[in-house]
Amino acid sequence: MAESERAVDVRAALLRLRRRGGLPVAFGGLFSGAQQFRISELTGTTTDSLRGLAVAAGNGLGGKVLSVSRPISVIDYPVSRAISHEYDGAVGTEGLRSVMAVPVVVRGRVRGVLYGALRQPLILGDRALSAAVEAARELERSLDTQDEARRLMTVAERPVPEAEPDPAIWEEVRQAHADLRTLAHRVDDPRLREEILTACGRLARASSGDGSAPASRGGVRLSPREVDVLACVASGATNSTAADRLGLRPETVKSYLRSCMRKLGAHTRLHAVVEARRAGLLP
Repeated sequence: MAESERAVDVRAALLRLRRRGGLPVAFGGLFSGAQQFRISELTGTTTDSLRGLAVAAGNGLGGKVLSVSRPISVIDYPVSRAISHEYDGAVGTEGLRSVMAVPVVVRGRVRGVLYGALRQPLILGDRALSAAVEAARELERSLDTQDEARRLMTVAERPVPEAEPDPAIWEEVRQAHADLRTLAHRVDDPRLREEILTACGRLARASSGDGSAPASRGGVRLSPREVDVLACVASGATNSTAADRLGLRPETVKSYLRSCMRKLGAHTRLHAVVEARRAGLLP
């Protein structure tokens, strides 16, 4: 995921943290491959003293959170004995006293830290802690979704199989296509969503062997949601499973399937999948 996309996600999480937790200040950042992370996003601050601050594991409040992988708060940061004080200068310049930090953990790995703070030495209550944890969890889900999308998109970047491809390769391509279309609707970033749908189009066109656009091979047109449903069906999903994946009702899935079958001139679900592949709508 590009740096700008990560920044958008972190900034949104911090705004949620402030709004839900009633905290005047929030800041945080994600790892970018190094052994330390930098505080990249600030909201509610009056100075830039924290911007770009590199936090190492074990150092300060955020570094301690990195080490123990759980939320920690201190009532009065400058004099707290629970943490080390490598970053007192930056924290003091911003005038922060009560500070909490929550790790952002994706699949067992700490990806960054979100902070919330007050300028008075007051106990940060359950409302603030719950808001910080909830914001971190939402950020984790977003990062996990985008990581999975990037992983699946590597399938689309492989060379298109030749005339007699390994069936296992095509099965992987088809599963990746179905998973990517499902993920596209859970991705908030419009640029990444467009990348995913572009990759889906490439995977679908791969079945033609000539890379031509679907519209040039029969003129059959399905709506994006109809393709989503048919892609799930092609991967072996039942109507109920497809509904769960796509956030639809089973009755809605059935309606989309009926529409697909009518447009494709198919009499069964399997026939619809076969005709969609012939039309270059599915890989």
